Amino acid sequence: MSGSVLITGAQRVDGVDRPLLVSGDRIGGDLDGADRIDATELHLAPGIVDLGAFAVDLQACLFGGITRVALMPDGNPPLDGPGLIQRAAIAAKPHLWVHPLAAATQRLEGTALAEIGLMKGAGARAVATGRRWIADSGLMQSVLAYSAALDLTVVTHAEDDGLVAGAVATAGEAATRLGLPAAPSCAEAIAIARDIALAEVTGARLHLRQVTTGAGFDLVRRAKDRGLAVTCGITPAHLLLSDTAIGDFRTFAHLSPPLRDERDRHAALDALADGTVDVLHSGHDPRGPEDKRLPFADSAPGMAAAGHLLALGLGLVRDGHVGMARLFDLLARNPARLLGIDAGHLGDGGPADLILFDPDAPWQISSDRMPSQAGNTPFDGLPVQGRVRRVMKGGRWLS
Repeated sequence: MSGSVLITGAQRVDGVDRPLLVSGDRIGGDLDGADRIDATELHLAPGIVDLGAFAVDLQACLFGGITRVALMPDGNPPLDGPGLIQRAAIAAKPHLWVHPLAAATQRLEGTALAEIGLMKGAGARAVATGRRWIADSGLMQSVLAYSAALDLTVVTHAEDDGLVAGAVATAGEAATRLGLPAAPSCAEAIAIARDIALAEVTGARLHLRQVTTGAGFDLVRRAKDRGLAVTCGITPAHLLLSDTAIGDFRTFAHLSPPLRDERDRHAALDALADGTVDVLHSGHDPRGPEDKRLPFADSAPGMAAAGHLLALGLGLVRDGHVGMARLFDLLARNPARLLGIDAGHLGDGGPADLILFDPDAPWQISSDRMPSQAGNTPFDGLPVQGRVRRVMKGGRWLS
């Protein structure tokens, strides 16, 4: 291959009707001598930026068209120091960009502020509270204030610990029928309201990693209407599944936050359509049989989801919930913007992180054959459409 590549024939997700030129590791450049690739019948898009995965899963990411992973700090040990941030950032080179999120508190225990400034200097792209909410409001105010001074977004988990401690499901008919420990869905709105109030006081950028209830989305809408720098994300699971999916004690549907009822699921689809939702992410959290082949209440929450994030997103396009350009704003442009990265777009000068995909190619999600560290997906057996054919990272084809 020469120093430049011209991709022709593909339908660009940004709606621009012209070939795309790549020179070196950037989009654009000199056309002379470029190798030509005919991508007729395929779609061309920026590589997906998965904001908030819990594991760097190379096979799953490449299968699903993810070129950048914003890694949550919930490792062992947690990412609460500059050395740990540096090691995480190079963990998947040269195949993936990894952008570690700094732990907001030491050991993610929610009791003492971590060294956020040092971690930014080591490469952290945002600050995160991890899988849990910070109950101490004074400490959370300090996290937001320091992060604002350092120009870092704070990524939060939105569930009040006092209500959800010990719970594994959303209070309602499904949890009652199964006899599962459950928490009311208002635990989310309570946490969101507190964090928005503190973000307003401190002027911080606040990203609610997952909002899953109608009451939560109402709070986000009002915050945006007031001009606050508040954004939110969601996974396809919380858009497409309700708490009925936990029937027969299906531990693959044990998630955090838990699946909600149908009313909240439809509120989530409305929030996606009206622009309240900013980010669609996988929530990728592969769990082996030692975590999932247990009684539901004893199993660990989480799902393997990176490999089918795009396919489920394309289903939302086919069902009319979003358009193709908006889907890739959710998957790539918006997450990159929140992380302060020039990525997630097809504009000249941008990084040559690209995917070519066939939006109509049929396949079936299978937990037994998933290209992932584990197969714990609540979508096991679901027929889907949309398959990545080629992935380019930094101007180099990986597949």
